[in-house]
Amino acid sequence: MALTWQERGLKKRESTLAKIPIEWRLPEPIPSAEAQKDVTGPYVQQFLSAREIEITESDAVKITENTTTGKWTATEVVTAFCHRAALAHQLTNCLHEIFFDQAIEHAKNLDSAFAAGNGPTGPLHGLPVSFKDQFHVKGVETTMGYVGWINTFEGVKGTGKEKNVESELVREAKALGGIPFCKTSLPHTVMSGVTGNNIVGLTLNPSNRLVSCGGSSGGEGALISMRGSPIGFGTDIGGSIRIPSGLNGLYGIRPSFGRLPYVGAANSMPGQNSIPSVCGPMATSIGSLRLMMQSILSQQPWLHDPAVVNMPWREAEFAQVPADGKLTFGLLFSDGVVNPQPAVKRAFEKVVQVITSMGHELIEWDPPSHKTAVAFAFESYTADGGLDIWHHTGLSGEPPPPFVGELYYGDDGKTKAPKTVDQIWDTNVRLRQYQKEYMDYWNRTAKLTKSGRPVDAILTPVSAVAAFTFDKQIPIGYTPWVNTLDYTSGVFPVTKVDKDIDVRDTNYQPISDEDKERWEQYDPELEHGTPVGMQLVGRRFQEERIICLVELISGALATK
Repeated sequence: MALTWQERGLKKRESTLAKIPIEWRLPEPIPSAEAQKDVTGPYVQQFLSAREIEITESDAVKITENTTTGKWTATEVVTAFCHRAALAHQLTNCLHEIFFDQAIEHAKNLDSAFAAGNGPTGPLHGLPVSFKDQFHVKGVETTMGYVGWINTFEGVKGTGKEKNVESELVREAKALGGIPFCKTSLPHTVMSGVTGNNIVGLTLNPSNRLVSCGGSSGGEGALISMRGSPIGFGTDIGGSIRIPSGLNGLYGIRPSFGRLPYVGAANSMPGQNSIPSVCGPMATSIGSLRLMMQSILSQQPWLHDPAVVNMPWREAEFAQVPADGKLTFGLLFSDGVVNPQPAVKRAFEKVVQVITSMGHELIEWDPPSHKTAVAFAFESYTADGGLDIWHHTGLSGEPPPPFVGELYYGDDGKTKAPKTVDQIWDTNVRLRQYQKEYMDYWNRTAKLTKSGRPVDAILTPVSAVAAFTFDKQIPIGYTPWVNTLDYTSGVFPVTKVDKDIDVRDTNYQPISDEDKERWEQYDPELEHGTPVGMQLVGRRFQEERIICLVELISGALATK
């Protein structure tokens, strides 16, 4: 008798848990989220040795400084992170695929080569790297959260590609000495801000397991926040790197399309290129993002992925500050639909104060409507009328994630018809017109600044809220506009929700019905301890500039 989709999902989930060694299993019963809200820091450290804590709480830069010089072996580093990743999964449901044995064997081979006098394999020698379960790793399954993809290659049986394909980004990371060791959870369809699916269940925020870790790269956010990985790769079509980075206290970068290789990775709506998905790293430090970006670009990915632009790392071009030492930042506090809630407002103001204290200039950002930009994004996301997600959920009969199916229904409750070719072309024409209008606005800011130069970057929240429960979707107006414009955006941590500081303003006047609804839901007691991040947005292909500016601001924040 054929298994139901529920049974197939459960079987896959149990097989993943079974790959965790007995000695790394947590004692039963594992505390509930109510009993143990925060499982980061001291809580998870109790299950680790002092040496494992030292290794796993080092960032990618420190790790590679030690592994490339032989001070630490790749084997001890990878084993320590495998242990901590196993703990993270048991506490947050953040992993889809566990291949610790394969990773440790890989590490031993690197150590043998190093001991034989061959030196480090590359700048990432011995560095554990996690990947969102859109990326294929040889010897490992990819389900992308779909029950119907289990024991197939992207939902198709008998291709010979099952567990036999490697995404270009994975290949390059390995060529640089990096060691893939696990793949992380995501919502099937990758179109949700809540990470959960019918295989792994809901992925929890490690700092506050009562709320979501964000999505769609939420497994990466939870794992790295738990220090179960020093660095990993997510994808972003509407905020899917930035939202989990912000909600989990991490650094993350959404590069422009064509900067990093995406070829060979699975995706929803893979032919949708009006507003394409991009991949980018998430990590515990900005230096780690710099290391990974530089390293991947040293592999000349433009020779392996036809969509990648021939653009080596250009730090010399962007690291320099103007002759007068002054930069200009545009300030975008609200999306005009849902205003930032207290902790987000406080984080924004804190960054503004830091920028001001450094003597840089600030101007209000008043661009062409971001509501238009978000509307363009959703026009593109739903252009096929849901054919892709209905096909892949239909392979098993499972439902789509909550809220996602609603995107593809019309007001009459029926499935939307796919857009015709001429309708898509019309969208693309209007999209380019909007992008040009926005570019012209940015150029005109030179007339508003004291320096006479256009704004260097835009400071804006990642989200209006610092936390949201699993039955809610995150207000989406703060991130898809960046995808519509294909701008570079870097996220950095600022603070955490404090129930004694971030109290409800009883005199607040909502600016919309959605704002009113969100304000009524605000619960500082529930959200207490949840990280809050900000994003810094630059123009297209300005990854170097944004990393440099995030380093500048984060360094100043650390002294406050």
